[in-house]
Amino acid sequence: MLNELFKKFEKHPAQEKVLKLLFNRGFRVSEKGKVTSGNIEIPHTQLAKEAGVDRRVIDATTETILSDKLLKSIFANIQSIAFLRDVAPLMDLGVIVITPNNAYSSGILSDVAGVISTYGISIRQAVSDDPYLTEDPRLTLITDKKIPGEVVDLILELPNVKGISIY
Repeated sequence: MLNELFKKFEKHPAQEKVLKLLFNRGFRVSEKGKVTSGNIEIPHTQLAKEAGVDRRVIDATTETILSDKLLKSIFANIQSIAFLRDVAPLMDLGVIVITPNNAYSSGILSDVAGVISTYGISIRQAVSDDPYLTEDPRLTLITDKKIPGEVVDLILELPNVKGISIY
């Protein structure tokens, strides 16, 4: 599905860059072509700076989104989430970031969650980067307690796991 969306922008790489930024941040596009996070409007000049493009590219991207039924529907309903990775240690939660061998493989989350659950550790949040949107996708798990070393060792033995970072 994402490939289909990106094909609409293949002749406009700067707009594709903006599309990825909107997706990654969970930003909406309003009926008036304004980019928002919830109901908070984000200036197109700020988005342009973040994406490394001219403000007019933001305008053109939102126009393209509003002129396409599927894109319009997606960007009218997308939402951002509170990602706990950077604050979890302050809240006495565990953080484990998995680097997969191949992010397109199925079962990575299931395999890792299976190992973690055998130690009675609950997963509070799981965020997986989309390999279509991110060059170096990772799986981030926030747990109800710190991950013991023996769990790390077992996860590293999983066939789809290339590496781990613990916070």
